[in-house]
Amino acid sequence: MSRQTISPDAWHSALADLRVAEKELTRAQDRLAAQRRRLPWSKVDGNYAFTGPGGTATLADLFDGRTQLITYHHMLRPADPSPCSGCCMVADQIPHLAHLHARDTTLTFVSKAPIAEIEAFRTRMGWSMPWYETKDSFNADFDVTSGFGLNVFYRDGPDIYRTYFTTGRGVETLGTVWTLLDLTPLGRQEDWEDAPEGTPQTRPYQWWRRHDAYD
Repeated sequence: MSRQTISPDAWHSALADLRVAEKELTRAQDRLAAQRRRLPWSKVDGNYAFTGPGGTATLADLFDGRTQLITYHHMLRPADPSPCSGCCMVADQIPHLAHLHARDTTLTFVSKAPIAEIEAFRTRMGWSMPWYETKDSFNADFDVTSGFGLNVFYRDGPDIYRTYFTTGRGVETLGTVWTLLDLTPLGRQEDWEDAPEGTPQTRPYQWWRRHDAYD
């Protein structure tokens, strides 16, 4: 494939035009984040039980002494023959949690799989984030009836509040793979994208693999 080629000076001029649009997007994202921070809260009234490597835990325990909790609902299920590649791509991109801890925030994963299977899979994939088994209605009560999702909670003494939820492409905010691909001329190479003629594209999701399953 080929693209239009121009002189370095003309290229920098075209880049400057793009930078204007990028800055507009950054400011729009800042406004959206500000709106998200002002979203009303919903008090959590249910009692939920989890199982971790150290035994049983409550939702309050998942905060690990911090004020904020980000919970990713991973689709790993009991005796899962093919764990979700999208959820695994999200897990691959989780940052060093010390940076979140420095801002009084905990991140944890939850799944329906038994904790022994969670631990074995986490070891296989080389992940270190806290990960708990959930058996009760925790997923369903917080809008994860099937598939995956992300919930955010805030703890004020004994009280816990739900502050945010997203799923689908909203979860892309956790990932750097998509962000990095969006910087390239070929993009994500998925057929929904608006891309120059001749860009190779496949259906979304189908190219995703667990990181130990690529050819």
